[in-house]
Amino acid sequence: MSEEQELEQQFVEVIWDDGTIVKCEIYDVIDFENKVYALLLPLETDENDEDAELVVMEYVEEGEDDGYFQNIEDEAEFNRVCEYIQTLDDENDEEDE
Repeated sequence: MSEEQELEQQFVEVIWDDGTIVKCEIYDVIDFENKVYALLLPLETDENDEDAELVVMEYVEEGEDDGYFQNIEDEAEFNRVCEYIQTLDDENDEEDE
């Protein structure tokens, strides 16, 4: 099983800026510009809710078996990642038609 597949089957706890701990499902993992990003879905959100917001975070590896999620601090990088994700969504929508 690849590392990405392992990540996709897991749940993680993320600490928001205000100190709140939120359990999230790893919705998807993407490689973009030589980095790994995770789309996280807070579990308090209904999966079928179209207004549910995914959280995009960078996954940083530490050693062979450890890693952590961090906010994307660079606004330009965050925008590029979001645009890339949108192109993936658009491609999936076209395939469904």
